Amino acid sequence: MKTFLHVGCGYNRKNNTTAGFDNESWRELRVDIDPAVAPDIVGSMLDMAAIADGSVDAIFSSHSIEHLYPHEVPRALNEFMRVLKPDGFIVITCPDLKSVCALVAQDKLLEPAYIANAGKIAPIDILYGFRDFLASGNLWMAHHCGFTESALAVTLRDQGFPTVTTLARGYFPYFDLWGIASKADCDDEQILALICEHFPASRPMS
Repeated sequence: MKTFLHVGCGYNRKNNTTAGFDNESWRELRVDIDPAVAPDIVGSMLDMAAIADGSVDAIFSSHSIEHLYPHEVPRALNEFMRVLKPDGFIVITCPDLKSVCALVAQDKLLEPAYIANAGKIAPIDILYGFRDFLASGNLWMAHHCGFTESALAVTLRDQGFPTVTTLARGYFPYFDLWGIASKADCDDEQILALICEHFPASRPMS
């Protein structure tokens, strides 16, 4: 059985990841900075010392990287690279600033962009962190950086991932980016297989 790290898992489990991970072939190892969500490992993506070098097959990180400061992003991605096996890969998703800023440019900063389980989400929440969570004292939920599709791709490549592919769902109700980055060079057939398994289905892709 292969193992994937669910980094910044929150209360989610592997059925809230991707179709490719949500099956019996994958063992989930949950990592989060908040002990209240009962992760397997309590810790930051900036320092995953509890996880051995080259010990996991994949990493899934959903809406976590934007909580880092810009200068911390390379450090986190270096940690991802460290714990991955030589043929490992990451699947990462985060807000799409291009689509969110389009709403801001329309003077809709405080207007709901969509409704999530947590409540109404406005562009200000996507940019800086969900205000209700922050007001309740969960200040680690604040957002300190962000990405457009091209910026995410460049960032992943700059940290040594030779094969990177991205997806922008910059429209209602998603406003998100997806990226797959492999530690090893992948041919077209291999990257297409990863795309089919881990990207949301039937969405525009670049």
